[in-house]
Amino acid sequence: MSTLATTPITSLSQLDPQGFYTYSDYLSWQFQERVELIRGRLFPMSPAPSTLHQRVSRELSLRIFTYFNQSTCQAFSAPFDVRLPVSLKKGQMTTVVQPDLCVICDPTKIDEQGCNGAPDLIVEILSPGNTKREMREKYQVYEESGVREYWLVHPLDREVRVYVLNPDGKYTGLAPVIEDDLLHSTAFPELEIDLAQVFAIR
Repeated sequence: MSTLATTPITSLSQLDPQGFYTYSDYLSWQFQERVELIRGRLFPMSPAPSTLHQRVSRELSLRIFTYFNQSTCQAFSAPFDVRLPVSLKKGQMTTVVQPDLCVICDPTKIDEQGCNGAPDLIVEILSPGNTKREMREKYQVYEESGVREYWLVHPLDREVRVYVLNPDGKYTGLAPVIEDDLLHSTAFPELEIDLAQVFAIR
């Protein structure tokens, strides 16, 4: 049962960390902190990404946005809500995430609230605040909702793990792409990123 309150929720502390929430609840909250919902469970986001996270995000964003600039696909960066059709509760969405980067090729999925449905590509950049449970849950909902390709970026290890959806709807993990390699997309074969530039320290 939804825990939507009758009084305005103006602070994250008013919510039950173990409670169950829907997208309707999420829209009613009036606090500044960023949160995600995964199968109705609350996942507070890190207050501010590290400098390394920001640098890696900037370098990846630059290359991805440039590649898709003249494309029918559109790239978006956080904060940008992505509602995923998993674990619906009486027809209501219970999963809304804010990936660091995503690419959406179906224009009907884009509305004023963000993306309603699975993007074609999602990029998540790990931070010290990311929990193992959070990353496991995200992997599962991305796979279940049909995200064609998922990049998990490890800035400290300077590597990218790429997961590609196979015909059975399950992710196949490719060999890690490390700092000196070129990162190639399976969903977008002409998208190529030099990780030496992405992970350069400056």
